[in-house]
Amino acid sequence: MNEYRILLFYKYIPIPDPEAFTAEHLEYCKELGIKGRILITGEGINGTLSGTVQQTERYMSDMHRHPLFADLIFKIDESGGHAFKKLFVRNKQELVTLRYDKKLNPNTDGGKRLNPKQFYDHLQRDDVLVLDGRSDYEYDLGHFRNAIRPDIETFREFPDWIRENLSDHKDKTIITYCTGGIRCEMLTAVLLNEGFKDVSQLDGGIVTYGKDPEVQGKGFDGNCYVFDERVSIRINQTDEHVLVGKCHHCGEPTDRYINCTDDTCHLQHLCCSDCETESQGYCSSECAENDRLAAIG
Repeated sequence: MNEYRILLFYKYIPIPDPEAFTAEHLEYCKELGIKGRILITGEGINGTLSGTVQQTERYMSDMHRHPLFADLIFKIDESGGHAFKKLFVRNKQELVTLRYDKKLNPNTDGGKRLNPKQFYDHLQRDDVLVLDGRSDYEYDLGHFRNAIRPDIETFREFPDWIRENLSDHKDKTIITYCTGGIRCEMLTAVLLNEGFKDVSQLDGGIVTYGKDPEVQGKGFDGNCYVFDERVSIRINQTDEHVLVGKCHHCGEPTDRYINCTDDTCHLQHLCCSDCETESQGYCSSECAENDRLAAIG
């Protein structure tokens, strides 16, 4: 039995005076002793945190006693220790940075929701477009088979990318997915606002899909990128699990992301253990040379 847990959660719900709530919540989290990242805005809350079983039980219980979060859904992973080094509780303008030209409310403007079995059934259809709602580097580590890879580095690039790449498919059935579900709340709203007709999202995201006892992550190739110390987690629990990530240096399959050793770069890139040793953790010979020149003055 692991002594720690990782909680993943979000909810779009208007929060009066979010700055004051953020300050109060930060002090509460410090007192409780948890670590992680929690974003709070006037439109809701989004967080991933780690703590002992006792701490996480207390956090969930206290949140469920709050009138705004009585039905807050927590995705729970067991862990051997903390998944974060520090605690960040911050007030921001948006839960998911989009900067769209129209204010959208996912609770009223978003697409339909598919449970894991429904999503898996849609994956088998030839008339469905599967859109990855994450960034390109997340896709490269793992994705649903035959999903469209968005050529974007940040979520706010999605509206322009959609207009440039999907405008001819507005009558198609489109299903979207992301890590925990929050980005697709907004992505489906954008798609519908852009004129797409039949849009759905994987309810609960990839993480929920991997835990479903019926589908067991079938159809997801590679691993899922997560924004904590684990970086990469397995989703497909069947014997069809394969690695799709390719080493930045040699091209061999790997699920290991590392940061470039060069302090002026720190590019996060896929790298097998052999190449990490050979390259000394640099993403390129240019970065290795930069560090060498910096060392000699």
